[in-house]
Amino acid sequence: MSGYSFILLGSNLGDRKSLLKKAITMISDSCGDIISVSRLYESEPWGFSAENNFLNQVVKIKTEMKPDELLRELLSIEAVLGRQRDENATGYQSRPMDLDILYYDDFIVDTSDLILPHPRLHMRRFTLLPLCDIAPDFTHPLLCKTNEELLKECEDKSEVRVLGIIDKNSW
Repeated sequence: MSGYSFILLGSNLGDRKSLLKKAITMISDSCGDIISVSRLYESEPWGFSAENNFLNQVVKIKTEMKPDELLRELLSIEAVLGRQRDENATGYQSRPMDLDILYYDDFIVDTSDLILPHPRLHMRRFTLLPLCDIAPDFTHPLLCKTNEELLKECEDKSEVRVLGIIDKNSW
């Protein structure tokens, strides 16, 4: 099996930029070939309050992994980069690394461990802006709208600013 996946990277603890670079390297080493990388964005926390803003980026990879295998590997990368999941926590929390599969080709998956496409991607500017950098015309398989259309319709008005590019030579 071979497919393309879009992965959202986020960090609001520690050396955020360095953690994103490390995550991209680890994804490249263990998950598949990096096809494209969005610009780097900074955004306020979504759905909770925190002292630090998030840095976010989206990568497109070509992978031989099945979606559930990719998820397991991404969770492992999060853990290596310092994420500690509190199973008793309610709601969102600050974290050194968060890796979310946004799309895996046009697959629709709904299991207890994985929902594809990501169920909230269309509600979040910090997800849609970097996604539109690299895949504006990709069509959401359930909503039947392109990422660009989803961004135009997004009701999230939180500030998301472009910080620049983490280029391929830096990871």
